[in-house]
Amino acid sequence: MPSEISYKADFSEIRYAQCWEDADILLNALDIQPGDICLSIASAGDNTLAMLSQSPARVIAVDINPAQIACLELRVAAYRELSHPELLVLIGSLPGDGAYRNSLYHRCRPQLSTVTRQFWDNRSTAIAQGIGTAGKFERYLRLFRSMLPLIHNQDIITEAITEKTEAERHIFYQQHWNNNRWQLFFKIFFSQFILGRLGRHPSFFEYAQKNVAEHLLQRTAYAMTTINPCDNPYLQWIATGQHLTALPYALRPENFEIIRANLDRLEWHCTAIEDLLKNLDCDFINKYNLSNIFEYMSNQNYETLLRKLIRVGKSSARLAYWNLLVKRSRPEDMKNLLYSLTLEATRLYQQDKAFFYSSFILEEII
Repeated sequence: MPSEISYKADFSEIRYAQCWEDADILLNALDIQPGDICLSIASAGDNTLAMLSQSPARVIAVDINPAQIACLELRVAAYRELSHPELLVLIGSLPGDGAYRNSLYHRCRPQLSTVTRQFWDNRSTAIAQGIGTAGKFERYLRLFRSMLPLIHNQDIITEAITEKTEAERHIFYQQHWNNNRWQLFFKIFFSQFILGRLGRHPSFFEYAQKNVAEHLLQRTAYAMTTINPCDNPYLQWIATGQHLTALPYALRPENFEIIRANLDRLEWHCTAIEDLLKNLDCDFINKYNLSNIFEYMSNQNYETLLRKLIRVGKSSARLAYWNLLVKRSRPEDMKNLLYSLTLEATRLYQQDKAFFYSSFILEEII
C-alpha cells in the first residue's frame, strides 16, 4: 500500500538536506535503552543517527524518497571515513571551499551503493556548497537569508544571535527587530503560496488548519526571545547558513564516536512505511521517531497507519511526532491502545529549538 503522499508529491529530489526536528527533545521523549529496536523516518539522516548514540540494538530507517535515503547513506559513509571537523565541513556547518568538500566526498564515495553514488556524482555543485544545503527547503531558507539585509542591517542580524539574558532578548526583539517591514516581509515570504512553491510541496498543505505565516511569525518570536539563539543550531542556520555556536545533536563532537561505533546497528529501506510495517512482526518495535509524517495524510489514513504502528509495537513502546499546521494526536477511540503523555510532551515542546512546529506529541502503547 503506497503512502498517501506518494500520489501527490515529486520524490526525485532532496526535500530536506537536514532534519528540522530537535533531536534533543526526541531522545529525551523516547528514552531509548540498550536493546531497544527503533523505527525512524530517515529524512536527511541526522535524527536517525542521533538515535544510535543511545546504543539501541537496532535502528530501522525508512523513507519513501530515494533522495532522502541518499542523504542518510552519505552521512553514514562520512561518519565512517571522516574526522569530526571534516564531517562538519562536508555538511556545511563549517566553512570550506568546493574543491575540499569534493575531496571529502570522494573519500566517502567507495562506501556508497551504486545508486547513491550515481545520485551524488550528479550533484557536485551541491557537494561543493555543503550537503546540508542541498534540499529544496534549505534553498528556500537561503533565499530568505539573502533578502534579510533588506529588512535589517548586518549589525542587527549579528546582534540577534549573540548572547543575552532572556529579558534582554525580549527588549531587543521589540525595539530593534519586530518592526513593520519585518512583519510584512515575513508574512509574504512565509505565506502558504510562496512556501508551497519554493519551500515545500503545495500538497503538504492540503490538511492545514492554521494560517502558516501567522503561526511561523509567532514561533519565530518565541525562538528569538524565550529560547536562547546562542544554543539554537536551527535558528543559526536560518540566519547565517552555518552553525556558529551550536550544533544539532548528531553533529556535536561528544556524540561523534559513539554514533560511528554503532553504525552497524542501522539499516535503511526506501519504501512506504505502510509497506515496511507489513513485513514486521507484532510486538517488535520499542521506539518510533515519526517526524511529522501524519501532517501529509487525511485523518482516516492517519488513524489507519497509527493502528498498524501499534500492531508492531511492544507494550510501552513510545511514539514521538510533531504537528506543524495539522492537528494529529491519538483519537478517542484508541484510548485503550495508546496513552497520551501530554504533560511530558508539553514540557519538551517548550524547549523545542526547531521552533516552527505547533505541537510535539508523545504517546505510549498500552
